[in-house]
Amino acid sequence: MDFQTDPSRYRHWRVEYDGAVANLFMDVDENAGLFDGYQLKLNSYDLGVDIELADVVQRMRFEHPEVKVVVMRSAKDKVFCAGANIRMLGGASHAHKVNFCKFTNETRNTFEAAEADSGQKYIAAVKGACAGGGYELALACNHIMLTDDSASAVSLPEVPLLAVLPGTGGLTRVTDKRKVRRDLADVFCTLEEGVKGKRAKDWRLVDEVIANSKFDETVAERAREFAAASDKATGTGISLTPLNRSFAEDGSIHYSLVEVAVDAEGRKATITLNGPDQDVPASVEALHAQGDQGWMLRLAREFDDAILQLRLNEMELGLVVFRTQGDAQAVLAHEAFLLANKSDWLVNEILTYWKRVLKRVDMTARSLVALVENGSCFAGFLAELLWASDRAYMMEGEFDGDNRPVATVTLSQANFGPFPMGNDLTRLQTRFLGEPETVDTLQGKIGEALESDAAMELGLVTEAYDDIDWEDEIRIFMEERASFSPDAMTGMEANLRFAGPETMETRIFGRLTAWQNWIFIRPNATGPDGALQRYGSGVRGDYNMQRV
Repeated sequence: MDFQTDPSRYRHWRVEYDGAVANLFMDVDENAGLFDGYQLKLNSYDLGVDIELADVVQRMRFEHPEVKVVVMRSAKDKVFCAGANIRMLGGASHAHKVNFCKFTNETRNTFEAAEADSGQKYIAAVKGACAGGGYELALACNHIMLTDDSASAVSLPEVPLLAVLPGTGGLTRVTDKRKVRRDLADVFCTLEEGVKGKRAKDWRLVDEVIANSKFDETVAERAREFAAASDKATGTGISLTPLNRSFAEDGSIHYSLVEVAVDAEGRKATITLNGPDQDVPASVEALHAQGDQGWMLRLAREFDDAILQLRLNEMELGLVVFRTQGDAQAVLAHEAFLLANKSDWLVNEILTYWKRVLKRVDMTARSLVALVENGSCFAGFLAELLWASDRAYMMEGEFDGDNRPVATVTLSQANFGPFPMGNDLTRLQTRFLGEPETVDTLQGKIGEALESDAAMELGLVTEAYDDIDWEDEIRIFMEERASFSPDAMTGMEANLRFAGPETMETRIFGRLTAWQNWIFIRPNATGPDGALQRYGSGVRGDYNMQRV
């Protein structure tokens, strides 16, 4: 699986730009599925379709900052989107199905948050059938417009048809975002044919219902209205060029700033993020001139790709190790420059992109460990990886024969707000949920290079070891972790990472991890006589009726 693409390679989406408004057309090539054995009919989608959508959304943010409103619509007659392709789901491995749902969730969250993060508002212009994952695409938009005709309806038919759930946040957005009444939501989710017209608006499933004869005109008018009301900062976009990367035979990946070392026998991958290889830009104009080659944006793009590569292509590597190497003060200087210029559109996009990348780390079903070694640069936003990890180990004092600077952790203002988790708390607030006064104490330590004793006392790392114990203790931990059941680890880590209040985002991912993960391996859905296998045959799934 490769998550890198560009508009010249799109098979499923196209965009027409008209000043502040972009029209995003879903036009899925039914013969361009990622795997054999199915056709992507009726604008149904697989991971390949969503990889393109993720690229569209990312380029909309960086390459087209002039866009204030994105209208998502279908290029096909009588169908908006039929949702995830059923044949694909029926034939895919369990791990692929769950990773597919996770990636599609992250993509929808990205354009759902685009209005708050960047001032880009998404409108779903729904003509024709809008079913399952198709309605979930619309639900993630900020405004849903439905044409009023006999063929257009919204539906979540997974329960009656497929014995599964809307896996990209459908149920959660219906209740938490659209605030549909519970009993009406129950009716809606068990209606194969869905809901149309005035009833859909009355139930809050859509925002507007428009006569078919006036639909296109009204959508264009609404897009202009939203654009005129926007105060989005705009400018000239930058190009997102192909990543500088190469792949080794053992699965290791080499980028310009990121190294991924694969140890198949030890079932682990080590990701090393390197500190700045360039000076802080002299001005915002200089940052823009760097395009996508500025250090913080380049590092984010490479790190994001590395995480996705490991998720889908190295599923038996259960442990991911985070390392950094570089000048911590240089890291803080680059970060400080961005934080001081947040009103600039490109600066804002780089910062919000890092927020998304760190959230992707939080949601990665691997055991995560950070190693704070001599010469490391866990400072500011890179220090977030310490608290995104399940454990963090730190070198204590000087190591014999190692002339790198002694290991330190340095806090910055970035650790206290700009990069919240899905629970809307910072990682430090989540870490110290039972002792919020510690977070206040830590704010008083901003800028201090904290060595192991101080980092341990403040609770910033799990354990510190000197040069006598370091190698053995880390080896023992890694060997033990790799020996545990991956299922038990996934469940444990998903439970422990998100302390504190629930949000719509944590509920979406929590329900995906627990409910959908479980349902996807039940024979009622995926067994030889299950609903996914029998779909389209005219024969209903043969269910074991025992409640669990």
